[in-house]
Amino acid sequence: MSRLIAIVEDDLSIRENYADALRKQGYQVTCHADRAAAMRAFAARLPNLAIIDIGLADEIDGGFELCRALRAMSATIPIIFLTARDSDIDTVSGLRMGADDYLTKDISLPHLLARIAALFRRLDAAQSPAAADDMLERGKLVVDSSRMRVTWAAAPVDLTVTEIWIVHALARHPGHVKHREQLMRDARMVVDDTTVTSHIKRIRRKFVEVDPGFDCIETVYGMGYRWKSA
Repeated sequence: MSRLIAIVEDDLSIRENYADALRKQGYQVTCHADRAAAMRAFAARLPNLAIIDIGLADEIDGGFELCRALRAMSATIPIIFLTARDSDIDTVSGLRMGADDYLTKDISLPHLLARIAALFRRLDAAQSPAAADDMLERGKLVVDSSRMRVTWAAAPVDLTVTEIWIVHALARHPGHVKHREQLMRDARMVVDDTTVTSHIKRIRRKFVEVDPGFDCIETVYGMGYRWKSA
């Protein structure tokens, strides 16, 4: 059965352009012009991936609200913001609300399709039969990538699929600095530096919510990030 992708975009021509490109790749596509229509559709059936604009009809930040609601419905559905708004504030806000990627509308269709395929590859890898490498333990940290589950001192840490792979990539080799290109490769991501930085900040915040003393992700300025032993 082909994957279902939901497009939430209030501009009809843009919406249909994306939908046509995705259908040619074999995806099922549903299109929604505003937040209310999308929420009704999601209540009936969750998509396998959602592409959301920020400004929806008369709601300037309707896409942010939709992302928050969809993330509450599922911690693992990939969510991509695709918007004309390119400020760092909007990017960070979108990722903090649980999006896996943040793209601007000047992105080419081949690049967009590659980003979607990369997210699905990570989901497939997480859902494949368990292997020895699927269970990673580092002190208080346990990453079970086969079940998309991360715990810290036995307490669950609510991470998105992108965040789980970033933690897994860092914690596999404690003390080793991962520059952003390595982290993207190891975490099976195709994103830019700003997106990686925003994900790291969000991951830290989620661990701190579980343990205020958490400090295992260290920034090595000018180089990248590394996992410190707890």
